[in-house]
Amino acid sequence: MERIRRNIVAGLLACLPLMLTVWVVGFVFDFLVAAGRPFVLGLSGALAPELPEVAALLQQGWFQSALAAIVTLFALYLLGALTTAMVGARLWHLFDRLMARIPFVEAVYGAVRKLISSLQTTPAGQQRVVLVEFPSPDMKTLGFVTKIFTASDTGQEIAAVYVPTAPNPTSGYMELVPVERLVFLDWTGNEAMQFILSGGTAAPDHITYGKP
Repeated sequence: MERIRRNIVAGLLACLPLMLTVWVVGFVFDFLVAAGRPFVLGLSGALAPELPEVAALLQQGWFQSALAAIVTLFALYLLGALTTAMVGARLWHLFDRLMARIPFVEAVYGAVRKLISSLQTTPAGQQRVVLVEFPSPDMKTLGFVTKIFTASDTGQEIAAVYVPTAPNPTSGYMELVPVERLVFLDWTGNEAMQFILSGGTAAPDHITYGKP
């Protein structure tokens, strides 16, 4: 029985990277399909009178999902190319201003935009990736400093730290932590995200765990 248990655990650990990879890829693929499906359905309806065979092919589940994912990837590529161009950046800025005028939508959209922008930049004079005491003083976890401000009552510097969960960094916690209790790492944002997505297996060879 001990050998059976040990072999089952070893098999589970061997399959875990594949399982996590399938889960992440499946999540991304489902998003791409859901985003592109309306276009494929509209195209199928438009082609039905003239090309019923092509319309029937577009109605096939596997082909519809594959084409929807391809359409979404192409749209994301065009959007990325547009936003990096000067004219596209101006149009995107106008779109941001438009979203800022819509009640309730502005609160959600603006908050997400600020979070993404804060993770893409580095605070002046210090690193973005930190270690924070969580969930207890004897333990530390990885976090991203999103904002540093000064407490009006004590004058103490307080950092807003986003603590993502592994292996899904889209969910997590917000912590307000005194700056002096943080350990700033020299990791890049990509290294930190790889560390989170891999459950700690993909990480730089060094880490500053205590105060330097």
